[in-house]
Amino acid sequence: MSEEELSRFIKKVKDLNDLVKSLEKIPSRKALLASCKNHKEVIILAKSWGYNIGRRWGDE
Repeated sequence: MSEEELSRFIKKVKDLNDLVKSLEKIPSRKALLASCKNHKEVIILAKSWGYNIGRRWGDE
């Protein structure tokens, strides 16, 4: 894993952890997340909250 890939990986994990913490602070988000029918909907919803979790860390 290159340094750049490692940085992307760490950033994605941070964004995912921050998203989970936001569910505790804003409980209504849990229902919105649960209502997503597929991965794409989760990515779009998370992005609307400011979390960029769609790109896989190894992708260009």
